[in-house]
Amino acid sequence: MSALRSIRRDIQAAQERDPAATSALEVILAYPGFHARQLHRLAHFLYERRQRVLARVVSHVGRAFTGIEIHPGAEIGEGFFIDHGMGVVIGETTQIGDNCHLYQGVTLGGTSTKRAKRHPTLGDNVVVGAGANLIGAINVGNNVRIGAGSVVVSNVPDNATVVGVPGHVVAYHDPGDDTILKLPDPEWDVIQRLERQIRKLEKRIADLEKELKREPAVSQHQEDAS
Repeated sequence: MSALRSIRRDIQAAQERDPAATSALEVILAYPGFHARQLHRLAHFLYERRQRVLARVVSHVGRAFTGIEIHPGAEIGEGFFIDHGMGVVIGETTQIGDNCHLYQGVTLGGTSTKRAKRHPTLGDNVVVGAGANLIGAINVGNNVRIGAGSVVVSNVPDNATVVGVPGHVVAYHDPGDDTILKLPDPEWDVIQRLERQIRKLEKRIADLEKELKREPAVSQHQEDAS
C-alpha cells in the first residue's frame, strides 16, 4: 500500500472507531494518535536505513509533541488507531497487525536486556484497553480484546477476551456475529462462595444476638412470677 493510501486508512480508522471524530480534517489537526503514527512513519523509514540517531530524534519529538512514545524499530500495520493516547509506550521489537486499536496508557514493553525479540506481537483487529500492560515477547492472536488495566505476560489465542492481573482469558467471541462464549472463572467462583459464607455467618451472629437479648427478659419475668 502506498504511503498516501496508508495515511488515508489511518484517518478512516479514527473516524470508524471514535464517534467524536466529525471529519477527516479534525483527525488531521487534533488527534495526537494520528500525529504519533505519522511521525513514526518517518522515524521507522530512517531506522530501516540505519539512520538510528536521527530516527530516535524524530521519535523523541513525537513523544514531546503527542505524549506517545513509539520506538522507531516498532512495526505497525494498516488502520492503526490510538485513542486519546497520552502515556502509550510501544517498544522497539513490537509488531502490530492491521486494524489494531490502543487506548491511553497502554504499554507494549519488554523484560529482557538482550538485543533480541523482547516485545509483544499483536495480530489483526486487536483492542487494548486503557492502562493495560503487555510485557515480553508474547503473541496476541487476531480479534483479541484486552481489558483496561490488565497485565498480560503470556500468549493469548485468537478471539479471546482477557482481563485481570495477571491477565487471563474469560471469554471467546465470534468476530462474525459477536457471540460471546463465557468461560469458568475459578477465582470469581471462590470469591462468590466466600461472600455467601460471610452472609450466612452474619445472619447467624444476628440471630444469636437477638437470642441473648431475649434471655435476660425471660429470666426477669420468671423471677417476678416466683
